[in-house]
Amino acid sequence: MTPIGLAHLTLLQLSPPELVSTAAAAGYDFVGVRVRAATAGERQYPMTAGSPMSCETRRRLDDTGVRVRDIEFLALGPDTGPGDWQPALDAGAALGASTISVTGADPDSSRLTDTLAALTADALAVGIRPTLEPISYQPVCTVAEAGAIASAASAAVLLDALHVQRGGSTLDDVRALDPDLVPVLQLCDGPLAAPARLDLPGELPLGMTADGSVLQVEARVQRQLPGEGEFPLAGLIAAAPAGTPLSVEVPHASLLASLGPLEFARRNLECVRALVNAHV
Repeated sequence: MTPIGLAHLTLLQLSPPELVSTAAAAGYDFVGVRVRAATAGERQYPMTAGSPMSCETRRRLDDTGVRVRDIEFLALGPDTGPGDWQPALDAGAALGASTISVTGADPDSSRLTDTLAALTADALAVGIRPTLEPISYQPVCTVAEAGAIASAASAAVLLDALHVQRGGSTLDDVRALDPDLVPVLQLCDGPLAAPARLDLPGELPLGMTADGSVLQVEARVQRQLPGEGEFPLAGLIAAAPAGTPLSVEVPHASLLASLGPLEFARRNLECVRALVNAHV
């Protein structure tokens, strides 16, 4: 059976221990945990290795059988170095994580490759592998470019259905990746074409600013549940290596507010299971 997980961005208002308990109650196999805030305005959970929250998260993982696959999030810019990533790696190792999600925020691909290679060396020392995610509004935005850089740096690629669609990549680009480069596939849905504009909810989510681009707003607060939009998700699952674990990354501010965290998590899991069953 294909493992299905819950990415932290889906329920970012939950602390890591709360995320684990909610994922377990909803029936997920694994979670992705934010041990490092992705934006300046986002809440930084105190997840330093050995901290009370880290220990509580570890206890709930052990009690429920849910595991942490990935930790996040690190943007690799021109000046990113060990001081930026080592605390996150240590925090992830304490949780038993196997990957750390990063994005290519450096327009110099050669320098970015060197930075990612240095991160990979440090990460592998604690049993973690970096996954470079092509993001539609970052310098590394296509699957092909992310694959080339990750391969050169001995890292992997994190595929996200939204950014595959919005970054201009194709299913052939996904099929062209070495299967070893794809440890997980993040699922969400949306319209085929990017909206011309999006209205922000009345209360902005953590880390979201009113001047964010349409792509950023969509990515952080207005994704659709898998199977309820127009993305070719069945084709994307088929294009990825067989048995690739699937992770729900569906931040949807208004639907979450109406359903509550547990029911929202359950609804997403039902949607992904329906897609998997249809694919089989």
